[in-house]
Amino acid sequence: MSRERVLDRSLPDASGGNWVDRHAPPGLRPYLRLARIDRPVGWWLLLLPCWWSAALAAIAGGRPLPDPVHCLLFLVGAVAMRGAGSTYNDIVDRDLDQKVARTRNRPLPSGQVTVKGALAFMAIQCLVGLLVLLQFNGFAILTGFASLGAVALYPFMKRIMWMPQIVLGLAFAWGGLMGWAAAFGSLAAPAVLLYLAAIFWTVGYDTIYALQDIEDDETAGIKSSARFFGPQVRIAVAICYAITLVLLTAALVLVRAGPVAYLGVAAFALHLAWQVRRIDPDDERLALKLFRSNRDAGLILFAGLTLAAVLRAA
Repeated sequence: MSRERVLDRSLPDASGGNWVDRHAPPGLRPYLRLARIDRPVGWWLLLLPCWWSAALAAIAGGRPLPDPVHCLLFLVGAVAMRGAGSTYNDIVDRDLDQKVARTRNRPLPSGQVTVKGALAFMAIQCLVGLLVLLQFNGFAILTGFASLGAVALYPFMKRIMWMPQIVLGLAFAWGGLMGWAAAFGSLAAPAVLLYLAAIFWTVGYDTIYALQDIEDDETAGIKSSARFFGPQVRIAVAICYAITLVLLTAALVLVRAGPVAYLGVAAFALHLAWQVRRIDPDDERLALKLFRSNRDAGLILFAGLTLAAVLRAA
């Protein structure tokens, strides 16, 4: 097999038959892969706490729906900032990525993209994210900027702490604050509880994701919650998910969300329980499948919260 074909192949955790590999111009493919456009679950997981928060704000404010303009802006911003964050992560981790089978063919460690090119691409994505953020009120803009600290720290945490997923959660769950901040120009206890819930959800699902790399991570000296929990990983994920559900329920109690919202949480809980039951530390493909399924779990919760807002305002 030629070097050219190796460099052009899909990454192992990319969605099968994704449009980047099938239709994107060859010259753009490395940059689109750098932004994880071929792996859309990442921007979904960044987006969903934003939508949850927007729906929670709609319930609290007696509005029939989460603000559709805000939800669209969150979608564009999630795609742009997830891409920028992934590009930054790959710049920092390019040497470590060469030591892990799942990541060694990423654009930077494989030489498809230069560091200078990656930095320029990251700047473009950040500009798109900034333009989106500036459409919100001043408080929401400041809240959005405050997330950058966790984003900047995350790639370094896997070198120095056994639970880098906590820092990832601080960044990926930030949308739990943004939907409320965009709606009200302030924060309140329900939004904070939702944010905390999303952090524990992130730690849980990213621990499942990290099961794919345990052997390579050990060789490369990369720390992860999957390695830290070891044989107790199923119990650990179950605890993370249980805390998520408790915090979500508390947020709904504070806004007097009504029975439909609790049914949404119950459906969400059933999906999380299914994930925990299926966890097999020795099955990498199953780990990726369970990780990806969190998009569906998050959409189930969003649907329940949105329907609760509709019924409450009726």
